[in-house]
Amino acid sequence: MSKPRSMRSLLRLAFALVLIVLSTNPVEAKRKTVVHRGPRRTVVVHQGFPIRRRLPTVVVHPARYKVAFVPPARFLPVVAWRAPVVVTVPPKDRVIWEDSETFTKDEEWTEISLGAHDRGTALVLDLDGEARFDFAEIVFGNGDSQVVDFNQKKVKRGAFELLNFKDGREVSYVRLVAKAESETARVTLRMLR
Repeated sequence: MSKPRSMRSLLRLAFALVLIVLSTNPVEAKRKTVVHRGPRRTVVVHQGFPIRRRLPTVVVHPARYKVAFVPPARFLPVVAWRAPVVVTVPPKDRVIWEDSETFTKDEEWTEISLGAHDRGTALVLDLDGEARFDFAEIVFGNGDSQVVDFNQKKVKRGAFELLNFKDGREVSYVRLVAKAESETARVTLRMLR
């Protein structure tokens, strides 16, 4: 007599479990919490900034190292990003300075500032993932500013020459405005001797 009763209890339990599993919405199960690192704001540019289109609203990643945000004294003619020159990751003995930042797809447009405070001859951008870049602004120690206009072009994984200044220049900081196209994207910037 106790066997049929326990069998009914097991059947009820099994039926309840099946109902719970079937009632779970797979879309809700995959839903993620979106965490923004800060409020969204319009990109701040100074008088004479060479890009005239409307710039995106961004989440600003705070610089991990001290960056002296000095307004540029003079903007050099804008450099348009064309078919990128693919390079190999430079050997360690050629790298003077290196910094990187990771940004996510759910942040949408992101502003990243990397403080260099060093002298070199070229900047190499190494991207792990896929991203769209709006622009890169390289501010030199003498106050000159060079803007590389990507015009929101999509860039795939790889290492690319961002800017070459063979005469040797001191770079104060580099500012990038980008949007991850893959779930995460990591940009590494290297200055070469």
